[in-house]
Amino acid sequence: MNLSDLNAVPMKRKFRKRKGRGPGSGDGKTAGRGTKGQRSRSGFSRRMGFEGGQMPLYRRLPKKGFTNALFKVEYEIVNTGQLELFDEGMTVDLEVLKAHGLVKKNTKRVKILGKGTLGKSLVIKADKFSATARRMIEEVGGTAEELKAQ
Repeated sequence: MNLSDLNAVPMKRKFRKRKGRGPGSGDGKTAGRGTKGQRSRSGFSRRMGFEGGQMPLYRRLPKKGFTNALFKVEYEIVNTGQLELFDEGMTVDLEVLKAHGLVKKNTKRVKILGKGTLGKSLVIKADKFSATARRMIEEVGGTAEELKAQ
């Protein structure tokens, strides 16, 4: 074993840089803040979106649109192709869809869309149907029952 065989021990963590601790540290005196000005002072914190006095982007762009979040109605989507896993003549409603994992457990409303193919006659109860989905279901002899809003 020689001194040249020694390696540095790998560190578990990197030490934080200690600023403002004298000229030998490389970040002494002004501690990397430069000289004078607002940013060099203690307690400085810039407002979000501040652009140095220039008109900020969020004020330059026009206001647009409206979101009625309080009364927004959201539907979980199920495609007709996904309904292929059910047996012929079966009644498919929200509880059955939850049990088979096609919608989330906390789902309140379901909309059936006409993507994929459906080859079985089913009784499907949902809150909404797209025109394509309703046509596909009725073509194979099934029924699409739209539930009344609660």
